[in-house]
Amino acid sequence: MAELFSKSRTKWACRRGMLELDVLLGPFVDEAYDALSEHHKFVFQRLVEMEDPDLFAWFMGHEQCPDAELNSMVQLILDRVRV
Repeated sequence: MAELFSKSRTKWACRRGMLELDVLLGPFVDEAYDALSEHHKFVFQRLVEMEDPDLFAWFMGHEQCPDAELNSMVQLILDRVRV
């Protein structure tokens, strides 16, 4: 299995070119990342490696992510925002 990024590197990877993504990803790292299992941290890291247009489409509900694990992480993040 690949090595986990440090939390600070993960937080840096959440800085995007779109404000809509910044306001979803940054607070998620601050508030929920530490509670994720190691596996889910890897999934989150995979998610933030995706391209901004794809992330935007998935988070805004314009498209569904074809990767089941990434799609589950998108839904987890969206569920935290809706609370």
